[in-house]
Amino acid sequence: MNRIDTETRSDKGFYNRSLERALQIMCAFTSERNAYTLTQLTEAVRLPKATTIRLCSTLIKYGFMKFDHASMQYSLGIKLFELGSIVYSSLSLRKIASPFLQQLQVRSGKTCFLGILENDEIVYLDKRESPGNPIRFASQIGRIRPPYFGMLGQVLMAALPEDEVDRILQKSPLTAHTKKTTTDPYEFREKLAKIRKQGYIIEDGEAIEGISGIAAPIFNFTGSAVAAVGVSFITSSVDTRGREALLAEVLKAAEAISQEMGYGGGRGHSAATG
Repeated sequence: MNRIDTETRSDKGFYNRSLERALQIMCAFTSERNAYTLTQLTEAVRLPKATTIRLCSTLIKYGFMKFDHASMQYSLGIKLFELGSIVYSSLSLRKIASPFLQQLQVRSGKTCFLGILENDEIVYLDKRESPGNPIRFASQIGRIRPPYFGMLGQVLMAALPEDEVDRILQKSPLTAHTKKTTTDPYEFREKLAKIRKQGYIIEDGEAIEGISGIAAPIFNFTGSAVAAVGVSFITSSVDTRGREALLAEVLKAAEAISQEMGYGGGRGHSAATG
Protein backbone atom coordinates (compact mmCIF):
# COMPACT_ATOMS: atom_id res chain seq x y z
CA MET A 1 0.00 0.00 0.00
CA ASN A 2 1.49 3.38 -0.97
CA ARG A 3 1.59 6.67 0.90
CA ILE A 4 -1.54 7.98 -0.80
CA ASP A 5 -3.49 4.93 0.44
CA THR A 6 -2.37 5.21 4.06
CA GLU A 7 -2.49 8.96 4.57
CA THR A 8 -5.25 11.40 3.80
CA ARG A 9 -5.13 15.15 3.77
CA SER A 10 -7.62 16.92 6.03
CA ASP A 11 -8.18 20.60 6.76
CA LYS A 12 -5.52 20.37 9.46
CA GLY A 13 -2.94 18.43 7.42
CA PHE A 14 -2.19 14.74 6.95
CA TYR A 15 -3.52 12.00 9.16
CA ASN A 16 -2.94 8.26 9.08
CA ARG A 17 -6.06 6.24 8.34
CA SER A 18 -4.77 3.01 9.89
CA LEU A 19 -3.78 4.78 13.08
CA GLU A 20 -7.15 6.50 13.19
CA ARG A 21 -8.91 3.14 12.89
CA ALA A 22 -6.74 1.60 15.60
CA LEU A 23 -7.61 4.48 17.93
CA GLN A 24 -11.25 4.06 16.97
CA ILE A 25 -11.07 0.44 18.14
CA MET A 26 -9.46 1.32 21.49
CA CYS A 27 -11.94 4.13 22.11
CA ALA A 28 -14.82 1.66 21.69
CA PHE A 29 -14.02 0.24 25.13
CA THR A 30 -15.62 1.91 28.16
CA SER A 31 -16.05 1.16 31.85
CA GLU A 32 -19.53 -0.10 31.00
CA ARG A 33 -18.35 -2.18 28.01
CA ASN A 34 -14.83 -3.52 28.56
CA ALA A 35 -14.86 -6.60 26.31
CA TYR A 36 -16.09 -7.50 22.83
CA THR A 37 -16.26 -10.54 20.61
CA LEU A 38 -14.93 -9.94 17.10
CA THR A 39 -18.43 -9.58 15.69
CA GLN A 40 -19.46 -7.14 18.41
CA LEU A 41 -16.32 -5.08 17.93
CA THR A 42 -16.66 -4.83 14.15
CA GLU A 43 -20.25 -3.69 14.60
CA ALA A 44 -19.24 -1.14 17.25
CA VAL A 45 -16.51 0.48 15.13
CA ARG A 46 -18.17 -0.19 11.76
CA LEU A 47 -15.05 -1.60 10.16
CA PRO A 48 -14.64 -4.69 7.96
CA LYS A 49 -13.91 -7.85 9.92
CA ALA A 50 -10.57 -8.42 8.17
CA THR A 51 -9.45 -4.87 8.96
CA THR A 52 -10.50 -5.23 12.59
CA ILE A 53 -8.59 -8.51 12.97
CA ARG A 54 -5.44 -7.01 11.42
CA LEU A 55 -5.52 -3.91 13.60
CA CYS A 56 -6.32 -5.87 16.77
CA SER A 57 -3.43 -8.26 16.07
CA THR A 58 -1.03 -5.31 15.87
CA LEU A 59 -2.45 -3.76 19.04
CA ILE A 60 -2.12 -7.10 20.84
CA LYS A 61 1.51 -7.40 19.70
CA TYR A 62 2.37 -4.12 21.41
CA GLY A 63 0.30 -4.77 24.53
CA PHE A 64 -2.46 -2.27 23.83
CA MET A 65 -5.06 -5.04 23.59
CA LYS A 66 -5.42 -8.66 24.63
CA PHE A 67 -7.52 -11.60 23.48
CA ASP A 68 -9.09 -14.16 25.81
CA HIS A 69 -9.32 -17.50 23.99
CA ALA A 70 -11.74 -18.89 26.58
CA SER A 71 -14.37 -16.20 26.10
CA MET A 72 -13.25 -15.26 22.56
CA GLN A 73 -13.30 -11.61 23.58
CA TYR A 74 -10.98 -8.66 23.06
CA SER A 75 -10.17 -6.20 25.84
CA LEU A 76 -7.69 -3.40 26.48
CA GLY A 77 -4.13 -4.37 27.38
CA ILE A 78 -1.75 -3.54 30.20
CA LYS A 79 0.28 -1.15 28.04
CA LEU A 80 -2.50 1.43 28.25
CA PHE A 81 -2.42 1.15 32.02
CA GLU A 82 1.35 1.68 32.01
CA LEU A 83 1.07 4.77 29.81
CA GLY A 84 -1.88 6.04 31.81
CA SER A 85 0.13 5.67 35.00
CA ILE A 86 2.86 7.85 33.51
CA VAL A 87 0.34 10.57 32.70
CA TYR A 88 -1.37 10.12 36.05
CA SER A 89 1.85 10.43 38.05
CA SER A 90 3.06 13.38 36.02
CA LEU A 91 0.09 15.58 36.82
CA SER A 92 1.73 18.26 38.94
CA LEU A 93 -1.61 19.52 40.21
CA ARG A 94 -2.54 16.11 41.49
CA LYS A 95 0.87 15.69 43.12
CA ILE A 96 0.60 19.03 44.87
CA ALA A 97 -2.99 18.44 45.99
CA SER A 98 -2.60 14.81 47.06
CA PRO A 99 -1.45 15.30 50.68
CA PHE A 100 -4.01 18.03 51.27
CA LEU A 101 -6.78 15.89 49.79
CA GLN A 102 -5.75 13.05 52.09
CA GLN A 103 -5.70 15.41 55.06
CA LEU A 104 -9.15 16.71 54.12
CA GLN A 105 -10.49 13.16 54.05
CA VAL A 106 -9.03 12.37 57.47
CA ARG A 107 -10.25 15.61 59.06
CA SER A 108 -13.71 15.53 57.48
CA GLY A 109 -14.32 11.80 57.47
CA LYS A 110 -16.03 12.22 54.10
CA THR A 111 -15.26 11.24 50.52
CA CYS A 112 -13.14 13.94 48.89
CA PHE A 113 -12.65 14.87 45.24
CA LEU A 114 -10.27 16.90 43.11
CA GLY A 115 -11.40 17.93 39.63
CA ILE A 116 -10.62 20.22 36.71
CA LEU A 117 -12.52 21.75 33.83
CA GLU A 118 -10.93 20.26 30.70
CA ASN A 119 -12.28 20.74 27.18
CA ASP A 120 -15.59 21.97 28.60
CA GLU A 121 -16.02 18.88 30.78
CA ILE A 122 -15.34 18.01 34.39
CA VAL A 123 -12.54 15.47 34.85
CA TYR A 124 -11.96 13.82 38.24
CA LEU A 125 -8.21 13.91 38.92
CA ASP A 126 -8.19 12.36 42.37
CA LYS A 127 -10.46 10.91 45.01
CA ARG A 128 -10.21 9.82 48.63
CA GLU A 129 -12.98 7.47 49.72
CA SER A 130 -14.21 7.57 53.30
CA PRO A 131 -13.43 4.15 54.87
CA GLY A 132 -16.62 4.18 56.94
CA ASN A 133 -18.89 5.39 54.16
CA PRO A 134 -21.60 2.82 53.33
CA ILE A 135 -21.95 4.38 49.86
CA ARG A 136 -19.25 4.19 47.19
CA PHE A 137 -19.56 7.19 44.89
CA ALA A 138 -19.57 6.41 41.17
CA SER A 139 -17.27 9.30 40.26
CA GLN A 140 -14.01 7.50 39.53
CA ILE A 141 -10.59 9.02 38.87
CA GLY A 142 -10.47 9.97 35.21
CA ARG A 143 -14.22 9.98 34.82
CA ILE A 144 -15.67 12.78 32.71
CA ARG A 145 -18.90 14.58 33.56
CA PRO A 146 -20.89 17.46 32.01
CA PRO A 147 -19.41 20.87 32.95
CA TYR A 148 -22.38 21.84 35.13
CA PHE A 149 -22.48 18.52 37.00
CA GLY A 150 -22.47 18.71 40.79
CA MET A 151 -20.31 20.74 43.12
CA LEU A 152 -17.02 20.66 41.21
CA GLY A 153 -18.55 21.59 37.89
CA GLN A 154 -20.59 24.46 39.22
CA VAL A 155 -17.84 25.98 41.35
CA LEU A 156 -15.49 25.96 38.34
CA MET A 157 -18.11 27.33 35.95
CA ALA A 158 -18.66 30.15 38.44
CA ALA A 159 -15.04 31.17 37.85
CA LEU A 160 -15.53 31.52 34.10
CA PRO A 161 -16.30 34.73 32.22
CA GLU A 162 -19.98 35.09 31.33
CA ASP A 163 -19.37 34.62 27.61
CA GLU A 164 -17.62 31.32 28.34
CA VAL A 165 -20.57 30.19 30.46
CA ASP A 166 -22.92 31.08 27.59
CA ARG A 167 -20.80 29.14 25.11
CA ILE A 168 -20.64 26.05 27.34
CA LEU A 169 -24.39 26.08 28.00
CA GLN A 170 -25.04 26.26 24.26
CA LYS A 171 -22.72 23.31 23.74
CA SER A 172 -23.96 21.31 26.75
CA PRO A 173 -27.57 22.24 27.61
CA LEU A 174 -28.58 21.80 31.25
CA THR A 175 -29.97 18.32 31.84
CA ALA A 176 -31.78 17.09 34.95
CA HIS A 177 -29.97 14.39 36.93
CA THR A 178 -32.39 14.60 39.86
CA LYS A 179 -35.55 16.55 40.61
CA LYS A 180 -33.37 19.19 42.30
CA THR A 181 -31.14 19.85 39.30
CA THR A 182 -31.37 23.42 38.02
CA THR A 183 -32.26 23.26 34.32
CA ASP A 184 -33.33 26.86 33.72
CA PRO A 185 -30.36 28.80 32.22
CA TYR A 186 -31.31 32.06 33.96
CA GLU A 187 -31.58 30.40 37.38
CA PHE A 188 -28.32 28.57 36.74
CA ARG A 189 -26.50 31.82 35.98
CA GLU A 190 -27.96 33.34 39.17
CA LYS A 191 -26.61 30.37 41.09
CA LEU A 192 -23.17 30.80 39.54
CA ALA A 193 -23.18 34.47 40.54
CA LYS A 194 -23.90 33.48 44.15
CA ILE A 195 -21.13 30.87 44.12
CA ARG A 196 -18.72 33.39 42.64
CA LYS A 197 -19.55 35.94 45.34
CA GLN A 198 -19.28 33.60 48.32
CA GLY A 199 -16.33 31.60 46.99
CA TYR A 200 -17.77 28.12 47.49
CA ILE A 201 -20.79 25.93 46.80
CA ILE A 202 -23.03 23.82 49.00
CA GLU A 203 -25.25 21.66 46.82
CA ASP A 204 -27.96 19.27 47.92
CA GLY A 205 -29.02 16.36 45.75
CA GLU A 206 -28.59 18.17 42.42
CA ALA A 207 -26.27 15.57 40.94
CA ILE A 208 -27.20 12.45 42.93
CA GLU A 209 -30.40 11.98 44.91
CA GLY A 210 -29.75 12.13 48.65
CA ILE A 211 -26.12 13.21 48.28
CA SER A 212 -24.80 16.67 49.14
CA GLY A 213 -21.48 18.32 48.45
CA ILE A 214 -19.31 21.27 49.44
CA ALA A 215 -16.58 22.53 47.12
CA ALA A 216 -14.25 25.48 46.60
CA PRO A 217 -11.99 26.60 43.74
CA ILE A 218 -8.21 26.24 43.65
CA PHE A 219 -6.22 29.15 42.20
CA ASN A 220 -2.76 29.21 40.62
CA PHE A 221 -0.08 31.91 40.67
CA THR A 222 -1.94 34.00 38.08
CA GLY A 223 -5.12 34.01 40.16
CA SER A 224 -6.91 31.68 37.73
CA ALA A 225 -9.22 28.95 39.04
CA VAL A 226 -7.51 25.80 37.77
CA ALA A 227 -9.27 23.12 39.81
CA ALA A 228 -11.78 22.48 42.58
CA VAL A 229 -11.72 20.43 45.75
CA GLY A 230 -14.76 19.17 47.61
CA VAL A 231 -16.40 16.66 49.92
CA SER A 232 -19.52 14.56 49.36
CA PHE A 233 -21.78 13.08 52.00
CA ILE A 234 -25.23 11.63 52.60
CA THR A 235 -27.51 14.65 52.98
CA SER A 236 -29.33 13.37 56.06
CA SER A 237 -26.09 12.50 57.88
CA VAL A 238 -24.80 16.06 58.40
CA ASP A 239 -26.60 18.83 60.29
CA THR A 240 -26.08 22.59 59.95
CA ARG A 241 -23.20 22.72 62.42
CA GLY A 242 -21.57 19.77 60.70
CA ARG A 243 -21.85 21.50 57.34
CA GLU A 244 -20.19 24.61 58.72
CA ALA A 245 -17.31 22.48 59.98
CA LEU A 246 -16.99 20.73 56.61
CA LEU A 247 -17.05 24.06 54.78
CA ALA A 248 -14.20 25.32 56.95
CA GLU A 249 -12.14 22.22 56.14
CA VAL A 250 -12.83 22.48 52.40
CA LEU A 251 -11.87 26.16 52.33
CA LYS A 252 -8.72 25.39 54.30
CA ALA A 253 -7.74 22.65 51.84
CA ALA A 254 -8.47 24.85 48.81
CA GLU A 255 -6.40 27.67 50.29
CA ALA A 256 -3.49 25.37 51.12
CA ILE A 257 -3.41 23.86 47.63
CA SER A 258 -3.73 27.31 46.06
CA GLN A 259 -0.74 28.54 48.05
CA GLU A 260 1.29 25.55 46.87
CA MET A 261 0.28 26.45 43.32
CA GLY A 262 1.82 29.89 43.86
CA TYR A 263 -1.37 31.81 44.59
CA GLY A 264 -0.68 34.91 46.63
CA GLY A 265 -4.15 35.61 48.01
CA GLY A 266 -7.20 37.65 47.17
CA ARG A 267 -10.17 36.13 45.40
CA GLY A 268 -8.58 35.32 42.08
CA HIS A 269 -10.13 36.09 38.73
CA SER A 270 -12.28 34.25 36.24
CA ALA A 271 -10.36 32.02 33.89
CA ALA A 272 -11.09 28.90 31.89
CA THR A 273 -8.86 25.89 32.18
CA GLY A 274 -8.08 23.30 29.61
